[in-house]
Amino acid sequence: MHTEHDWITTPLTADLLRGALDVERTEHGLLPHRLPARARAQNTNAQLAMAEAQPSGVRLVFRTAATAVELDTLRTKRDYTGFPPRPDGLYDLLVDGVPAGRAAGTGGNVLTVDLATWAGEVTPGPVGTVRFTGLPARDKDVEIWLPHNETTELVALRTDAPVTPAADRGRRVWLHHGSSISHGSDAASPTAIWPAIAALRGGVELVNLGFGGSAMLDPFTARAMRDAPADLISVKMGINIVNADAMRLRAFGPAVHGFLDTIRDGHPDTPLLLVSPIHCAIHEDTPGPTAPDSEEIGKGRLTFAAMGDPAETPAGKLTLTVIREELARIVEQRAADDPNLHYLDGLALYGPKDAAALPLPDHVHPDAATHHHIGDRFHDLAFTRGGPFAEEA
Repeated sequence: MHTEHDWITTPLTADLLRGALDVERTEHGLLPHRLPARARAQNTNAQLAMAEAQPSGVRLVFRTAATAVELDTLRTKRDYTGFPPRPDGLYDLLVDGVPAGRAAGTGGNVLTVDLATWAGEVTPGPVGTVRFTGLPARDKDVEIWLPHNETTELVALRTDAPVTPAADRGRRVWLHHGSSISHGSDAASPTAIWPAIAALRGGVELVNLGFGGSAMLDPFTARAMRDAPADLISVKMGINIVNADAMRLRAFGPAVHGFLDTIRDGHPDTPLLLVSPIHCAIHEDTPGPTAPDSEEIGKGRLTFAAMGDPAETPAGKLTLTVIREELARIVEQRAADDPNLHYLDGLALYGPKDAAALPLPDHVHPDAATHHHIGDRFHDLAFTRGGPFAEEA
């Protein structure tokens, strides 16, 4: 800890967090969760357990006149056996809604995953400190967006002036569910994931339930969305179902209906936007499963390949083309009785022409530039005049 400031330590409590559906007290501090305890208890999948505990879209928000802030955290960073260490997770600082700094995490645990078996081994590490200085010496709202791709336990908050919870700004709450693309995949920082870009431009409070590898139409996720406060809701669905070869068409359609029915049980009239997958060339007409390309792994590159047989599509195996057709059909059918249900074709966010200019580096996930592209497109299509999330005149 630096000594040139007279530090005040503020207890970390849930009322300082936004974007989390639950918080857990650990031996180290406060662990934000993006699924409530009831949902977590029904989950047996390690991938989802890891993803929901990574605080994508979660931020620490408070009011203060402090010019310096320190946040102690214990992170868990993910690396892959045989590959260079992944970049450190970043913390983005906003002051009164304006970007004001960025810092990398330090210390922490490392989870090393073997891509051949998907087994993981944790190497423990120490608590690290993130520090921001030079903040304006006036009362202001401070937001620290936590790393979207690292589990982050909040250990201590120190400032050189008192802290109080920030007032509710009366902004609409946008509840979004999706895959690793919504989670943030290879975005540059937590405010540079596409949902955060769209939310910040749209002036809404984001609750991001984008779960890497885990947008699977899980009923417990639908119930979490049913019970969460929301003024706007979107569900981006399809790519993980294909990646895992998790369903056939016979099961997929009813599962989508059930997911939407559950959300509607808690939000009968809320604008609800169903979004189909963005363009992904390997799965447009080829079913899953998806697997790491072994030849590319041998060259030290992680890319993915489609392992399914297109000849099985008539028998019900799912491709992205099939999923888009089915989602459009479901929305058209339901919209007759649900005028607040809307459909957005994912190809309008990122289509074949976009892929030519901004290719997916690993054939599945967008890079930093493409996150900005998708976030801007979503904002323009959903939040501006005529869009399903536009403010009423």
